Amino acid sequence: MKELFEFMLRFGNLNQQQMDFISSKAVKMQLPNNAYFSEAGKIARQVGFVVEGIVRVCYYSNKGEEVTKYFIEENNLVVDLESFDLEICSSAYVQAVTDCTLIVFSKKDWQELLQTIVGFETMVNKIISRALMQKVERRSPLVTEDATTRYLKFLEIYPTVVNRIPLSYIASYLGVTQSSLSRIRKNIR
Repeated sequence: MKELFEFMLRFGNLNQQQMDFISSKAVKMQLPNNAYFSEAGKIARQVGFVVEGIVRVCYYSNKGEEVTKYFIEENNLVVDLESFDLEICSSAYVQAVTDCTLIVFSKKDWQELLQTIVGFETMVNKIISRALMQKVERRSPLVTEDATTRYLKFLEIYPTVVNRIPLSYIASYLGVTQSSLSRIRKNIR
């Protein structure tokens, strides 16, 4: 819980009573490698905080190819926000790419936190804004740059991720084949 509160306190203030209330609603969850936190075609029903491990958000293209949209590493919230908030079926999968430890809140408990703790919704909105800005910053270079530049940018954005996840996921994120990624990595060394 310490990691969660250190993260949240960067976006606002919580007193001990509020932190105790949040703790009472939290459930620790082990999500093994390759397991899904939420799935396409289903409504997302929980919010998580990654204590340890890496998850990815991915989908299948109309050609049936798996596409990785982005990675979420330690000390970040994970939720399929659109599905969770609007109660619509998700179009993406949220999948563990390493063994993960998460702190998880059910939709009911999350709503209760939002309604009970003064300022909690403002904190959550700041967290969501930051995550959306990061997503745009991280995806923008992938549209205009060549593959080598995209890979170098990936290393900059996710410095702790590259040696912890399969290269196939990185290739998918960069929009290149795995053999192209291997060539790029070889040429950089």
